[in-house]
Amino acid sequence: MPELPEVETVRIGLADRVVGQRINAVEVRHPRAVRRHLAGADDFVAALTGQTLCDVHRRGKYLWLPLDGGDALVGHLGMSGQLLLPAPELPESPHLRVRFSFAGGGRPLCFVDQRTFGGLSVSPFGRAEVPDQIAHIAPDPLDKAFSDDGFVAALRRRRVAVKAALLDQSLISGVGNIYADEALWRSRLHGQRRCDTLTGPVVRRLLGHVRDVLDAAVRAGGTSFDALYVNVNGESGWFSRSLDAYGREGLPCHRCGAAIRREPFTNRSSFSCPRCQPRPRSPRL
Repeated sequence: MPELPEVETVRIGLADRVVGQRINAVEVRHPRAVRRHLAGADDFVAALTGQTLCDVHRRGKYLWLPLDGGDALVGHLGMSGQLLLPAPELPESPHLRVRFSFAGGGRPLCFVDQRTFGGLSVSPFGRAEVPDQIAHIAPDPLDKAFSDDGFVAALRRRRVAVKAALLDQSLISGVGNIYADEALWRSRLHGQRRCDTLTGPVVRRLLGHVRDVLDAAVRAGGTSFDALYVNVNGESGWFSRSLDAYGREGLPCHRCGAAIRREPFTNRSSFSCPRCQPRPRSPRL
């Protein structure tokens, strides 16, 4: 699933290309793509036609584009969603779900989603900090609204594994499996360390590494393992070349040389160094 750096890469591309554009027409090719818009596809089209896109924002893995009418177009890429501005000579994607045409002409904005887990909707916005639909999502660590003190205190109160806490979107948003493993490697923490056993300075150091990893990944255009995670021009990011833990099972740790291990984590995998990140002995979860 695209994580914060991949979504931020898309936000930057959209900000450069679609802000100020007036939507001339909207085509919903697959109703599942707008299932989060509970009023249905026809209402989605009516709510957007004639509206001007005023800006592009992101919270965690969500994007929203304020409209001059007061609402916002909200998007979540899901597992395979893409927001693309394809060149006119390219063939139409077989996975095109929603297409926006602009009054000024130029490239259309296309929501492409192979697995249809992502989606678009129109949400009330007005003068709120974020649209109603994503108000429950916590600020991410690159957001000015993020409170370091609040995060440290909240995490240390939890009796869960620290990796699970990093993936909890009500505590800290935008950190997915890849970047959690990378930050934990940099912090020399095993993901199963229980939050309430960590000191304040340790949590602050972990938070610093989360920010460092996310910043570096944004500069690299995100992490692309296949053609799904791309920017608005369809180009892949290259942070995969800088990974220290994720996906490196059996390869030597860049710090100590021990073979990186893979362990099951919910329905995914965790990658860590057995020497730099020893498994916790106690207390048990």
